Amino acid sequence: MTTVGKSNFGKYTDGREVTLYTLKNENGMEVSLCNIGAAIVKIMAPDAEGKLADMVLGFDDAAGYLANPSFFGIVVGPSANRIGNASYTIDGVTYQAAVNDGVNNLHSDFAKGYHKLFWEAEEVEGGVKFTMTDEDGYLGFPGNKKMTITYTLDEKNALKLQYHATSDKKTILNPTNHTYFNLDGHDSGSIEAHEMWIKASNFTPADAGSIPTGEIAPVKGTPMDFTVSKVVGKEIGADFTQLIYGKGYDHNWVIDDWKNDGTLQLMAEVKAAKSGRKMKVFTTLPGVQFYAGNCIAPQQGKGGANYGFRSGLCLETQFFPDSVNKPQFPACVFGGDTEYDSVTVYQFEA
Repeated sequence: MTTVGKSNFGKYTDGREVTLYTLKNENGMEVSLCNIGAAIVKIMAPDAEGKLADMVLGFDDAAGYLANPSFFGIVVGPSANRIGNASYTIDGVTYQAAVNDGVNNLHSDFAKGYHKLFWEAEEVEGGVKFTMTDEDGYLGFPGNKKMTITYTLDEKNALKLQYHATSDKKTILNPTNHTYFNLDGHDSGSIEAHEMWIKASNFTPADAGSIPTGEIAPVKGTPMDFTVSKVVGKEIGADFTQLIYGKGYDHNWVIDDWKNDGTLQLMAEVKAAKSGRKMKVFTTLPGVQFYAGNCIAPQQGKGGANYGFRSGLCLETQFFPDSVNKPQFPACVFGGDTEYDSVTVYQFEA
């Protein structure tokens, strides 16, 4: 049975107490979460010898998550990833989001996005449910919105992330979790020796600003092919235009066999070279952004650990980047009678 413990984690900008919630199952696995950005602060899981290590990059207190330039651990919203030219049209009305990534929009807003907001929390069976609301027009997104994410931990060492969101107007609802994983331990350096498998025969090529061109292209015969497990660093430096644009892997993969019916399927596996820890990723969503941490700013994290270039990797389940401007992509517009629901699961083995 999973227990939930609480401790003080510091204060939010308005003086509210930030709480650290720690889930612990009977295997000794622990997951810690906090109110700021509904962040995953810590994941402790055993290796083959039963040795626990914290496998996610992050900070020791609330102040770290209030700064957090690399989005460690948090929920991005309402729109994760990029919107081309930071603008989009829904039902004939054009909206303008923050221009914060060249001419484009990235992760809604760096200072005021969901990752910087205080999420109310309540304990539920086996986990914690976080809730936040925003007003019509906030950050350039229509609709009075309410979003929840419920984290639960089971006895199979699976951490489930269940998202639900509503809006009284049609709007973009495309959240993701931006945790950086290093299965050897958050303070273990590069993830280039990790092995990766992705259930994706195609990806969405992007331009130099990381905006998808609209094409869905096969990975076969390119460095983007992870349909057979391979070491992340094997081809990350290849002379391949997409890798040059992204400074390595930072792209959306199109998950095979996706059905728009809430089916949860295994779509990725990661294995650490040193510890032997494994992570399986399941999702109901059509895409995943595999980001190899190519642009992590050098900074100090938990326990004085030094983070930087490729010290963690992200598997951000999502609707495709710029979907709102690409009618051929699965739609990320919800609201009115159409509610947003998705599930992502990170399961750990050794």
